[in-house]
Amino acid sequence: QAQLVESGGRLVQPGGSLRLSCAASGVILGIDDMGWYRQAPGKQRELVAGIGSGGNTNYADSVKGRFTISRDNAKNTINLQMNALKPEDTAVYYCNAHLRTLFGGWGAYWGQGTQVTVSS
Repeated sequence: QAQLVESGGRLVQPGGSLRLSCAASGVILGIDDMGWYRQAPGKQRELVAGIGSGGNTNYADSVKGRFTISRDNAKNTINLQMNALKPEDTAVYYCNAHLRTLFGGWGAYWGQGTQVTVSS
């Protein structure tokens, strides 16, 4: 099996910056797409940013130009640099990865989530 563990969420003022990190651990044979999702109270979970194994990225329109996703394939980690944060960015942020484990084959894995609150 594999685990994804996020870190970096906290309270930040509007206009501020925050960096989220996610590390995948376990007996991992390969990782394909990875990404960050978020879920605000009363709303559906939505894709914020995704990154493929080759480094190609995609972003939600609401975060383009403000957020940057990156990954380190050697360390099985991804990061989300969030700048110019807005109150509407407040949500629980989840890390997601499509990966292959030794005994489980390919599958989608989720982290436990990290709370980001943007408020003055």
